[in-house]
Amino acid sequence: MRIRTALAIAALAASATIALAGCAQLEPVGPPVPTAESTSSPEPSTDPTAAWLDGGRGIGLVTYGSSSLACTPVVQDVNADGQTITVTLAEQDPTVACTADFAPRATFVGVPEGVDPTKDVTVSFDGGGFQGRLPLAGNSVLSSGGSSDGKPSAGWFSDNGILLLTWGSSTCRPVVSDLVENQDKKGATVTFQTDPAQMCTMDFVPRITVLGVEAPADPTGYSLTLKGDHLDGQVSVIG
Repeated sequence: MRIRTALAIAALAASATIALAGCAQLEPVGPPVPTAESTSSPEPSTDPTAAWLDGGRGIGLVTYGSSSLACTPVVQDVNADGQTITVTLAEQDPTVACTADFAPRATFVGVPEGVDPTKDVTVSFDGGGFQGRLPLAGNSVLSSGGSSDGKPSAGWFSDNGILLLTWGSSTCRPVVSDLVENQDKKGATVTFQTDPAQMCTMDFVPRITVLGVEAPADPTGYSLTLKGDHLDGQVSVIG
């Protein structure tokens, strides 16, 4: 699988070194003072990325911004030329109010006919304030063409990020109430809120839930056990 301003300082340091090179060496006045090495982890990337979903019939395009559903990018058009998939994202409605958080959101992209998900592809996207090209490695367990079976599927979009695709009403999207990782670090149990009194529209659409887990040493064979909200079952995470 599996999405800067030090040049001036470096230039000044180089100038100082050149200037001192022509001078006599100064005697040290004491032992050098050790400096503590940084132990902080690198900041996680917020660059767009992508993951295979629906057995190769779909892709989850991850961008970062407001977590408000109405502010998640929407596909306007998608087509393919060979193994290059071009996605046009719709421009966002300027009247929509968005929360001020900054989180990963995923947009479902149906894979056009003729694209082979067992081979590497390039996802080119533009619109809605985003633009870029992403490489997406093929996977031999995927298959091309055909209609979705409507079953949950999942894929890695980063070392510790998973996209979970479910199908159902657009007004009753899954809400995670708990996520517990297995002791062997080869999977996790995801529990969803269940509200039998909730009124839902009768449409049947793809819904993507973004999950965060501890990065496994080997993501191969990682699986999710789903509980609640009529989603009970086990899903392998592709990546």
